[in-house]
Amino acid sequence: MEGRNQTCVTEFILLGLSDEGGLQSLLFWLFLSMYLVTFTGNLLMILAIITDPRLHTPMYFFLSNLSFSDICFTSTTIPKMLLNIQTQSKVITYEGCLSQMYFFMLFVGLDNFLLTVMAYDRFVAICHPLHYMVIMNPKFCSILLLVPWILSVLTSLLHDLMILRLSFCTDLEILHFFCELIQVIQLACSDTFLNDLMIYLTSGLLGVVPLTGILFSYSRIVTSILRISSAMGKYKAFSTCGSHLAVVSLFYGTSLGVYLSFAASQNSRASAIASVMFTVVTPMLNPFIYGLRNRDIKQALRRLFSRETFSAYRILCFRIKT
Repeated sequence: MEGRNQTCVTEFILLGLSDEGGLQSLLFWLFLSMYLVTFTGNLLMILAIITDPRLHTPMYFFLSNLSFSDICFTSTTIPKMLLNIQTQSKVITYEGCLSQMYFFMLFVGLDNFLLTVMAYDRFVAICHPLHYMVIMNPKFCSILLLVPWILSVLTSLLHDLMILRLSFCTDLEILHFFCELIQVIQLACSDTFLNDLMIYLTSGLLGVVPLTGILFSYSRIVTSILRISSAMGKYKAFSTCGSHLAVVSLFYGTSLGVYLSFAASQNSRASAIASVMFTVVTPMLNPFIYGLRNRDIKQALRRLFSRETFSAYRILCFRIKT
C-alpha cells in the first residue's frame, strides 16, 4: 500500500481540541487551572491521610493510592498538551506516543481496579463489620493493591508491544490532544485484527470484570442496609460508601459517555472533547467528593493547615535563615 512506512515513523501530529488560534490561549489557561487543581487536591488528600494516624485504615489506604493514580493519570496527558500549546507545536515523537499510551492505559486500569477493591472494602465493612480488621489485614490489603498494579502493567505493556508490529501510512495526524490507542491503530496501514482483538479482550478484563465486582458488592451492601431496622442506622451505613458510589458513577458515567460519543459520531474531535470529562474532570472532582462528604478527611485537612503546622514552618524558616 502506498505511503506505508514503519521504519521511518518518527513522530505523530496531535491536532488537539481546536484549530482556532484564538482559542489556544483560553485552552491553555483552562487546562492549566484544572491540572493544578487536580494535582493539588489529590496531593492534599495523600498528605492528609499520611499525616493523620486516625486515617491509617484500609479504606484510606486505598483512597490515597487512588489519589496518587489520579495525579499520574492526568500527568500523562495534560502537561504535553500544555507544552504543545505554549510552543505552538503539535508534534509528539513515536517513542513519546508509545510512552504516553502505556502510562495512560496503566493508570486508567489501576483506577478501575482500585474502585473495585474499594467497593469490596465497603462490602466487608458493612456486611461483616466484626471481622473487618481480620479480613482486611495489612498483608491482604497489600495483595489487593499489588494485583491491580500487575494486571495494569501487563495489559498496558501488551498493547504497546502490539503497536510495535504495525506499519503506518504517511497520514499520521491524531484528532485528539493525546495518543489514544484506538486512534493510533486507525492510522495503521497493516492488518490490525490482533490489535482489535486485544482491545476487546482487555476491555472485558478492565471494564466488565471490575464493574461486575462493584455491582455485586453493592447489591450485597444494599441488602445488608435494608435489614437494618432504624433509619439512623441505615443512614450511617450508607454514608460510609456514599462518596465511593459517587466516584464510581462519575468514572463509569464519563467513560461510557466517551464510548457512546465515539460510536455515534464520525467526528473524532467530538469524541476528544467528550473525553475531557473522563481524563481531566473526573480526577479533578474526586478529592472534592471525598473531601466534602467525609468528616474524617475534612478534620485531617484542618489539622494539616492548623496553626501549629504554620508555626512550625515559621520556626523552621527562622532557623534556616539564622
